[in-house]
Amino acid sequence: MPGRDPGEPHRSATSLELLFDLCFVIAVAQASGSLSTAVTGGHYITGSLRFALVFFTIWWAWMNFTWFASAYDPDDVLYRLMVLVQITGSLVLAAGVPRAFEEGDLRVITLGYAVLRTALAALWLRAARSDPGRRRTALRFATGVTGCQIGWAGMLFLPVPAQLPAIIVLIAAEVSVPMWAQSAGMTPWHPHHIAERYELFTLIVLGESVAAAVAAVHSAFDRHHNAGALYMLAAGGLLLVFAMWWLYFARPAHRLLATTHQAHRKRFTWAYGHYLIFGSAAAEGAGLAAYAQVITRRTDVPSPTAGAAVTMPVAIFLITVWAVHVRPHQQSVVEQLAFPAVAVAVLVAAVSPAPALVAGLLAAALVVVVTVVDRPGRVRH
Repeated sequence: MPGRDPGEPHRSATSLELLFDLCFVIAVAQASGSLSTAVTGGHYITGSLRFALVFFTIWWAWMNFTWFASAYDPDDVLYRLMVLVQITGSLVLAAGVPRAFEEGDLRVITLGYAVLRTALAALWLRAARSDPGRRRTALRFATGVTGCQIGWAGMLFLPVPAQLPAIIVLIAAEVSVPMWAQSAGMTPWHPHHIAERYELFTLIVLGESVAAAVAAVHSAFDRHHNAGALYMLAAGGLLLVFAMWWLYFARPAHRLLATTHQAHRKRFTWAYGHYLIFGSAAAEGAGLAAYAQVITRRTDVPSPTAGAAVTMPVAIFLITVWAVHVRPHQQSVVEQLAFPAVAVAVLVAAVSPAPALVAGLLAAALVVVVTVVDRPGRVRH
């Protein structure tokens, strides 16, 4: 398992990586659906915290494999089998999501996470054996992944009041492992490949938002409640997803990763910042589904609160995309200011009679600004 060439031409996602992503869709869908149920049940804070934790495990497992595969992917039998083991772990993790939300029971999620991480640690050990020049880095990864996994298993035996502080410590340890490991030497990741992998996962979470919204609106229409409000919700939800897609893909991430973001600090900021991008996109579907329940009066959640479940994920998405995608490209002052301004306006839209539609129109207006500002550059290109 020698390191791949970071300048390899025509490097793209493999069919095995696409299968890996496809199976992670199930976990994302479970997390989004459980968040919607928590919101409609009035458990806003608890549901949000559990969603943040569950989605962290999903995102972190996906991201770690993605960066590993960009550096080491021999596509032989042993490698394929180890990736299939990780896919199995993702399905076990997905099966544990409802229990984590309803009862706070993390045992099944931890089991699935353990399968994922143990297989990845084994791959790092194989890389250490096959790539002497980066052996120290690979061994640090294997040690860090294994140590954190032992910590997660031990956390289950702590009393409930001590579990939350332990989770915070373990998350801090998890995100520190790549920085510690790569301080011993950079793995040969491929900028175009990483950019494509992140773009594909963005499409996955946006697609999940569409699926959740369509299912909720369809169910609401079957009950024949307030068709006008449902039409506005459906139109606003589509506008939001279309705008989120447009704004994310307006900037070529591979240019940053191939140039300025080779530096550790910028690269990690870009990679870790996607937790908020992916998580907010997945949460948007949950918010739209929850607001459909408000329209049909199947929940007693106040409209402004349900409206915030729609608008807050969009605002987080816009701010994070601005921070990791727009600002590093040194764009115009108008564009730099437009993102934060629209994000604030979207938050305020939570108290409007049609928060999804108002937020969708605001996001669409931002798309217009970005498109007009970018037009001279596209013409030159």
